[in-house]
Amino acid sequence: MIPFSFENAADELFFSPRSPPSKGNQWSTGKLFGLYGNYANNTEIYHDKDLFEEDYKEMNRSLKIYIYPHDKDDPYANVLLPADYDPKGHYASELYFKKVISGSHFITENPSEADLFFMPFSIVEMRHDPRIGPEGMGNFIKQYIYNITQTYPYWNRTDGADHFYVACHSIGRFAMDEVFEAKFNVIQVVCSSSYFVAGYVPHKDASMPQIWPRQGSPPDVASLKRKQLAFFAGTINSPARVALLQFWGNDTAIFAHFGRLGTPDDDQLLDAKFCLHVKGFEVNTARVADAIYYGCVPVILANHYDLPFVDVLNWESFSVVVHYLDIPVLKNILQRISLEEYSLLQSNTLKVRRHFQWNDPPLDFDAFYMTMYELWLRRSSIKVRLISSV
Repeated sequence: MIPFSFENAADELFFSPRSPPSKGNQWSTGKLFGLYGNYANNTEIYHDKDLFEEDYKEMNRSLKIYIYPHDKDDPYANVLLPADYDPKGHYASELYFKKVISGSHFITENPSEADLFFMPFSIVEMRHDPRIGPEGMGNFIKQYIYNITQTYPYWNRTDGADHFYVACHSIGRFAMDEVFEAKFNVIQVVCSSSYFVAGYVPHKDASMPQIWPRQGSPPDVASLKRKQLAFFAGTINSPARVALLQFWGNDTAIFAHFGRLGTPDDDQLLDAKFCLHVKGFEVNTARVADAIYYGCVPVILANHYDLPFVDVLNWESFSVVVHYLDIPVLKNILQRISLEEYSLLQSNTLKVRRHFQWNDPPLDFDAFYMTMYELWLRRSSIKVRLISSV
């Protein structure tokens, strides 16, 4: 049975296996290569490389973050302090960010220098802490914000608009439910970044990739001969995945496995030309980053997904974005992509790979620095509350 969520309910409104294919795909070879006259830069991985590189240098030089301090003796030190271990698992991005930023040159101990203020509570640690758990998370954060407003003056100057938190678990999107005044002010850096989710505001909030940590350099995959057209593995927990099973569950060119594979995904990711990211209960999984790591061109079937680093990266240059309604013609869409077009897509996939990796210490242009750049872009949208004089 598919778990209910408002987002899945929305999928039902826009998608039915009985519906005809959409009249216009979100992706097409003509659109990708500028044949319609409006997409001249769609072969480039950045929207504007020169602007990005110039801004990136300025960000590295000037951005300052103040982290609210907490003591090791705090009863909730596990929630508030950086992890003292190497993060692992599906939600490692959240823990990596907090661990890496704490030792970075972006940190200032002088709040007057700060562009942004980081509230370092961990959604993952709160979820697993029996004293808090999912049910107590909202109240914990409400009390946390109350404490910093009573102890420090910084929140009150902007109603929290220059504050941010990081969450990779989907439950983090409910973190501010008990603090209504903060819900639409605080910058959310989240993996579950969907336009349809109440409380997620594009351009205010930022999308961070969900990445499974890996040690060492990525494999050299440029010369691999990929025999499989497309690959997917996952549970059936959304209307889109039900449709994928219905249309392509027994196909030989599209290997769609529902449930856990008996072997690691690595071999399939290396053998397939395209790797399918099909929205499940939430839009975010580690599949996109996995595909990029193994040089498999991502195919995005996740309507309403605010893609990671979309302010910088031109996703049309290294991925294929397909609407749910086009699942019945998915095979045709992928087979229409010529060898030349696929070679460019895969080449660009390998170029963006460095942006989807965590390193400790961080490396230029990796996932940490890209997330910092997204925050740097948002520092200018701060809404300062004006206090009139009497």
